[in-house]
Amino acid sequence: MALDKAQYKDREFLAVIGDEDSVTGILLAGVGHVTDPPDSQKNYLVVDQKTEDSTIEGAFDAFTTERKDIAIVLINQHIADRIRAKVDGFSAAFPSVLEIPSKDHPYDPEKDSVMKRVRKLFGE
Repeated sequence: MALDKAQYKDREFLAVIGDEDSVTGILLAGVGHVTDPPDSQKNYLVVDQKTEDSTIEGAFDAFTTERKDIAIVLINQHIADRIRAKVDGFSAAFPSVLEIPSKDHPYDPEKDSVMKRVRKLFGE
């Protein structure tokens, strides 16, 4: 079943929730964006040890439900672990949520919500 074009036609940006190195790399690639004033929302969140889980959840909710211009949300896997219930519970087609590794935390396919769905689909 094809999606209605209205569901994805205005989705033109990536959003990033990650550590400083990951976000910096993505921004250097040219995907940074700030919406027009007065709200001036950024399409990224830099997370460190001091960042509260509620702040991460708020950014995840904003990127996945509130903003209709986000097509893909990239999130470091170790940060996704901090809000695992939210990430695993998100099942909409848009935006796509992809877990990525970071410099200090290797990728673990056993934790990835997309990989869990794939294994479930294949009956593993």
